[in-house]
Amino acid sequence: MSKKHEGGLVYSTDQGRMCPRCRHPQERCTCSREQRPLGDGVVRISRETKGRKGKGVTLISGIPLAEKELKAYTKELKVKCGTGGTLKDGIVEIQGDQRDILLPLLMQKGWVVKRSGG
Repeated sequence: MSKKHEGGLVYSTDQGRMCPRCRHPQERCTCSREQRPLGDGVVRISRETKGRKGKGVTLISGIPLAEKELKAYTKELKVKCGTGGTLKDGIVEIQGDQRDILLPLLMQKGWVVKRSGG
């Protein structure tokens, strides 16, 4: 029985390190973006003011969605709160202290949601 090896180019003098699966340079690898680590399965919601000149934001981390779905869900949360926000490195930032509004919305999706921080 032979195993099918993905094999392929792993280094190029022009491009540097290459992904053996998609054969793109590692900076532009599409394989790792498709799979999102689920972490410990707990969605955490917190408030932070650090580095924002005293302005508070609500941070939501650990949402078990892929990149595209997470972007769409972020937009939905911003509309429900009536404020702005953004998505940075898989963490949703919503302007203001919106924890009381967001907590039931996240629980409706069936996720385990915990308040973290103060």
